[in-house]
Amino acid sequence: MEVSGDAYGGILLAVELNHTIVHSRDNRESAEFFAELLELEVGPEWGPFVPVVLSNGITLDFASTEQHIAPQHYAFLVSEDEFAAAYAKISQRGLAHWADPHRKHPGTVNHNDGGSGVYFLDPNGHQLELLTVPYGGWPEQ
Repeated sequence: MEVSGDAYGGILLAVELNHTIVHSRDNRESAEFFAELLELEVGPEWGPFVPVVLSNGITLDFASTEQHIAPQHYAFLVSEDEFAAAYAKISQRGLAHWADPHRKHPGTVNHNDGGSGVYFLDPNGHQLELLTVPYGGWPEQ
């Protein structure tokens, strides 16, 4: 689906996620936790946000709040090498992690769709998921 936008001079744009706000107790700490784990860069603070840009251009804008934080789920498709490096950090830090979103298989990873996957919590209770193969597997070519 494409939409036209007068704000973009009539340029036709496909609908894409551009950014999302990730609520946290400490925006800098949360951005650094995430960025260090996945070897990404923390951007300069912009207003109330500390951004981390993903390789596909989507920005996670970490924002501090003193209000209740409703835990969210964020899933990231990563390469096998990125998964191995991140999982080594998860293990070295002693972070609780699970092979499943219901936390019935602690301390291990899954191999769904022929890849690797793991669930763990960030400092604010958001459930992060790393997977190397999308749900349902890679499309046939």
